[in-house]
Amino acid sequence: MRRPFALLLTLLAGVLAFAAVGPAQAACQLIASNGAPPYLIRAALAPDEVGIRYIGHSTFEIETPRGVRIATDYNDSIRPLLAPRVATMNGAHSTHYSVNPDPAIEHLLYGWNPAGGPIDHDLIVEDVRIRNIQTNIRGWDGETRRLGNSIFVFEVADLCIAHLGHLHHRLTQEDLTRLGQIDIVLAPVDNASTLRLDSLMDVLKAVRPAMVIPMHFHFSGALANFLARASAEGFEIVQADGSDLIARRATLPDRPTVTVMMPGGG
Repeated sequence: MRRPFALLLTLLAGVLAFAAVGPAQAACQLIASNGAPPYLIRAALAPDEVGIRYIGHSTFEIETPRGVRIATDYNDSIRPLLAPRVATMNGAHSTHYSVNPDPAIEHLLYGWNPAGGPIDHDLIVEDVRIRNIQTNIRGWDGETRRLGNSIFVFEVADLCIAHLGHLHHRLTQEDLTRLGQIDIVLAPVDNASTLRLDSLMDVLKAVRPAMVIPMHFHFSGALANFLARASAEGFEIVQADGSDLIARRATLPDRPTVTVMMPGGG
């Protein structure tokens, strides 16, 4: 359901106040489409559908047509109700990784190498391909931590979804080339501990997704400020119905759109 931008900002301000108490040419590859029964209690998705649920902070649950569930930035305080089959993590701080992951998780993908150096993932689990592009981050001391973050890319149902993680800088041309064509970006919009708004908007313009879903807006006013800036930059602002949506290539917006999902827990 679409709501006027001014009304949306008013609604968001109330929710947040209450809570405080040049594109690369690679194309997304469809790995598989039909087959096995759903993995989760959710009604079965069609072969061209991907379920996206905003759990909170930077954690989403992504569900594929075959029922493979993936939790992004899986951690020990904000996580899905049920153990995912795949969990990605990032090394910025403890709300982005787990020291006690559920043993039922089949694939645990670190976005940084705890031993130092690069770590590369390119994994196919039934009908989804998961890969990463590492980026540098800043430590609490202000010093650069090389390769401390990963952008995870999920290729499923003819869609490419990129979770930017705890991104701290603009993307290089090499980063953009490795990303390829991205349809949906899960973007941190806090304007403080990750990218500043100017840099974030530069990233979004370079990646050029059809849809941006904000995350990591725990600072007061962060979401409203991002929406105002995105609207000024020409993005349409849409309020999702709840914390879930189903994405399909056929229904991607023609105009660059920010789709706001409020955290819904597991």
